[in-house]
Order: sequence, then structure tokens, then C-alpha cells
Amino acid sequence: MSSSLPLTVAKLRVKKEQYVRRFDNFARFAVIYWLLKYVILDGYRHVKARGVLGSAKEIKNAIQGVIVRIMLSLPSSKAQLQLELSKTQTEIREKLAPTKYPDGVTLTTVRKLPEQGRSKDWLESEWTNLKKLERGDVENGRVSGAVYHGGDELNQVINEAMAKFVVSNPLHPDVFPGVRKMESEVVSIVLNLFNGSNGAGTTTSGGTESIIMAVKTYRDWAKATKGITRPEMIIPSTAHAAFWKASQYFKIKLHIMPVDETTRKADVKAMKRAINPNTIMLVGSAPNYPDGMIDPIPALAAIARKHNIGLHVDCCLGSFILPFMEKAGFGGDIEPFDFRVKGVTSISCDTHKYAFCPKGSSVIMYHSSELRKYQYYVMTDWEGGVYASPSMAGSRPGSILAGAWAVLNYIGEDGYTQSCREIVIASRTFIHGLKTRFQDDLYVIGDPQACVVAFGSKTINIYAVGDAMSKRGWHLSALGGQVGGLHMAFTRLSAQKVDKLLDDLSEVITEIKASPNDQKGDLVALYGLGQTSVGPHVIGKVAETFLDTLYE
Repeated sequence: MSSSLPLTVAKLRVKKEQYVRRFDNFARFAVIYWLLKYVILDGYRHVKARGVLGSAKEIKNAIQGVIVRIMLSLPSSKAQLQLELSKTQTEIREKLAPTKYPDGVTLTTVRKLPEQGRSKDWLESEWTNLKKLERGDVENGRVSGAVYHGGDELNQVINEAMAKFVVSNPLHPDVFPGVRKMESEVVSIVLNLFNGSNGAGTTTSGGTESIIMAVKTYRDWAKATKGITRPEMIIPSTAHAAFWKASQYFKIKLHIMPVDETTRKADVKAMKRAINPNTIMLVGSAPNYPDGMIDPIPALAAIARKHNIGLHVDCCLGSFILPFMEKAGFGGDIEPFDFRVKGVTSISCDTHKYAFCPKGSSVIMYHSSELRKYQYYVMTDWEGGVYASPSMAGSRPGSILAGAWAVLNYIGEDGYTQSCREIVIASRTFIHGLKTRFQDDLYVIGDPQACVVAFGSKTINIYAVGDAMSKRGWHLSALGGQVGGLHMAFTRLSAQKVDKLLDDLSEVITEIKASPNDQKGDLVALYGLGQTSVGPHVIGKVAETFLDTLYE
């Protein structure tokens, strides 16, 4: 027995060595497989999507970002940065949370519950003074977008509708069947407006949630039907920021493709080149937020159909403008953008913009109810019972749905056609004015057709123009990116002030050209910084300060 022991040990050693070799071979195979699939293949797809120059630029920016972060972490730089941020924080607080109020305004600071409830008279007094803090520029039609005012009469309709359903909650349709009916009819009205009578949809709290829901839907659809576990989506650089947000939330790789430099529309060939087996969706805007251009939806739809992927059309800003352009006399100016185009699989539409519904009202639509199911969240084994919700929120305010339903019925097709006509005429009057009165100093970005007009300058600092216009009560949106510029999103209020806008713009340009070295202000500083390598890191801190100040 003792003589056989060494033989047994030797056999075990041989077996061990065999297992070790097998494990080593398996490990090598796993590493090679991982390199091929997740490094080489992904690297190839990445370079294919962005091109060699685009990929090189990304690497350069990444290295530059690391260097900037190291430099900003040095004690001297950190101290200087903190000093500058403190100044900026003080300026932001003075604008958003001032300690001194205008003459005639007296307000009570409330940080905790009062020991005894306040009287109705006290509330009325506080409301009146809080209302006085608002800028009068809104009512004067001097704001780009932001406030989509349907008029005092319509506001009264909204208030009455919301008051009747102030405690309602669509999460409990059995308790509030009237709200359920109104919500379903809001969705149906919008679907029919976008030629999707056989489609399906839900309401949401706004355009960002509508977009996030669409991305979530395509992610789950692609996983269930194609087995895609590492999803990717392709968007033009002018797409809404909500797609970046959804990408971060849901861990979806984002391919951001530059738009055509001349037309400012999505580059169809570039987006096609970026498609690979992990692609779940493409995105087009109608129109986009920065410069109001409508992407070539039919061309994008053809690509989406060919590759069996989703195409989401972001019509949040176009909402109740684009669907009425043909009736308003502008139909020949735009390509089809809705469910008439085969390959369009979802559309987002903000009813709280040009439909003039109360804020917090949007609709996400799908070409089929089957696709909509991937948006739902259903939990069957919760101890509280079955939980099912159609979108991000659980409880939702039924009062907003009641207000939206009331507005859609009150204004009707003829009312929206008229508002579309007024707004588009105003935007085109502004375009004509920019091209005829300011051709030496300003230029229109792209060829906008609907409600948003963006413009830049090659002779003067465009952000100095924005600062100077702000002093005159105008709130134009400042654009970032490589182009830079300002834009005006016309509403019913601002459409009536287009001539005054052009006159003030003329005076401002004359002033700036007379004092070219005196171009200081918030926009000049912020967006001038944004064009530097240090910009994104510092502006991010400024943005955080802005958000913190909202809750002070």
C-alpha cells in the first residue's frame, strides 16, 4: 500500500497540471474573446461611427480634460477657482434669491411649519407680493419661449378645470374615472393630430420625461426582441439634452453625430455609418431646440426601417405648430415628419407649449400599442399588491390633465390654426428683418421654417448682443457649441412684438459697434469661457451653484 502512494501522488500532480493548463487555456481564450468583442470590435464600431478624425479629436479632448482636471486640483488653481466661483455664486444669489426686494414688496421668510396655521388674508398678501417679483417682460412678449401664454380668458378656463379636479389622482382610475376618460382623450387627440390613429401613447410631465420614456421603451424592446444587452443610440448633435440624460440614466452608449454645417440638419449618411448590431434607435427633431431646423425625417425613417430599429421624432417644440402648418398656409415648406412616414415609431409632443395647456403636460406616442407595452412598469409580487404604472411617476396630478383636456376642447382646430399662422408669420418677419436690416453684422443660422429663429455674427460678439438686449428687457436664449449664437422662440405674446424686437436689436448693434472694447456681461463671460478647454469643468461648477441656489 505504501509503495502505491507515490504513484497516486504523481497521478494527482499530472491531473493538477492538466487542469492548470486547461484553466490557463480557458483564461487565455476568455481574454482573447473579451479583447475581440469588447475592445477591438467596440473600438472598430466607435471609429467607424465617428471617423478617424472624429475619434482623434475625442482622444485629444479626453487627454486635455485630464490635464485640466489635474491643473485645477493644484492648490493655487483650486484657491483661484474657488474665489471666482464665490463671486459667481454671490451674483447668482442676487438674481435668483435676493435678500432685498423691490419697493412696495414685503415678504415673510418661512423655513419651518408655523405653530398655528396662517390666515387666508396672510396668504393673499404673500401671493400678491410674490407675484410682484416676476419680471414684467413676460407679459410684454419679450421672452424667448418659456411662457406659452394662451391669454387671460384661456387661463381662467384652465383654473376652473383644474379646481374641479384638484385632489384627483390618475393612479386610481377606479376612484377618478372622469380623469381617466380625459387623459385617454388627450392622448387620442394628439395621436390623431400626428396621423397615428392606430397608434398608442401616454401622458407625461413634460418633454424630458416623454423622451426618457421613449429611450427606456426602445432599450427594453431591443433586449426582449433582439437580445441586445449593451444598447446604443444615435442622435444628431442638435438633439435635446434629455437624450444625454436618458443615456446616463439607462447606461446606453450615445453616438452624437455632427449636423450638416450649412443646413444644420441631421447628417443622414453619418448617422447611417454609426449603426451597428447594438443600435436600438435613431433620433430626429422637428424642429430642434438650438436653431429650429427640422431634420430629414423621411430619410432617417428609411434607414430605421432597413435596420429594424426605432426612430423617435422629438416634436416637443413643434407640438401644435408643425401639425397645423399646412392648414395655416405653410404646408409646402416642410417634409412629412409624423406617423404618415413609415419607419417613424415614436413621437414626443409637449402640449404645454404651443397647445397652451398647463405646465406639466406632454404626450409620448408610439406607432403601436405593442411597442408602448415596453414603457410600462409592472410588479406582480409586491406585498402591497399588483403595482402598474404607465410612465415614470406613480401618483400624478389629475388637475393638470383636466386643464389640458379643457384647453384642447376650448381652442379647437381653428384656434390652433390661427395661432400657428400668427407665430410662423412673426418668425419669418424676423428672418426677413435679420437678412435685410442686419446683413452686414448678423446672419440666420440654417433655414428655419417654423417658430424658432437662431442667429449669429461674424463681426461682433453675439453674446454681447444678448447681454445688451437683456438690459432692454429681452430674454433671448444663448446657444453653445461650435457655432454659438442667440435664438428667439416666438410665442403668441412675442409674435406681437417682432417689430419692437428688430428695432431694439438695431439700436443695440449700433451701441456695440461704437464701443467694441466694452463688451462685458454674464453671457460674454459664461459663453466666452465655454469656448476654452477649461470651460466645461468650470461651467459645470457654475451650473451646480445655480441648482443649489434654487433651494436656498
